[in-house]
Amino acid sequence: MTVHSGDRAFRSSSASGGTHRLDLRLRHERLVFARMRTSQDRFADAITAFAGTMGFVYVHAVWFAVWIALNLRLFGSVAVFDPYPFGLLTMIVSLEAIFLSTFVMVSQNRHATRENVRADLDFETNLRAEVWAVHIGKVLGLDPQEIELHVQEIIQQSKNAMEPGSVDSPVGPEAL
Repeated sequence: MTVHSGDRAFRSSSASGGTHRLDLRLRHERLVFARMRTSQDRFADAITAFAGTMGFVYVHAVWFAVWIALNLRLFGSVAVFDPYPFGLLTMIVSLEAIFLSTFVMVSQNRHATRENVRADLDFETNLRAEVWAVHIGKVLGLDPQEIELHVQEIIQQSKNAMEPGSVDSPVGPEAL
């Protein structure tokens, strides 16, 4: 049997002595998503990661303080390059805000894509588990319709117990 876990593959022999191939892909969303990332995505993520830190705030506080001090003639009139009302500083900060907001939106879009990948992989895992459970149940001689009715009852009991003001207790393991 060949089993893929991430990038690993495992092979084993069947009970009859022959080798057969069963492809069970256990994919992790980090691996799937890492393969989707481009260098531009990594660059946008790095900028967004730095922009969301206190270091970014401190760098800007120092930068603004030095800029304003120089242009208010605190170090002499020779150092003035952007006199009050600091038009150049305003333009630079506005451009920075435009680019930072764009990088944040790019990163948010990538995070939404990552959540979609995660949801798809969760769906595959849940579907695989359900198919296996049905097959195991059939081998054990259980009636799938009877089991499904029981599951629906437990789901409804759990929903009722979660309602505000409900006096019902959550479904315990003995009810399963």
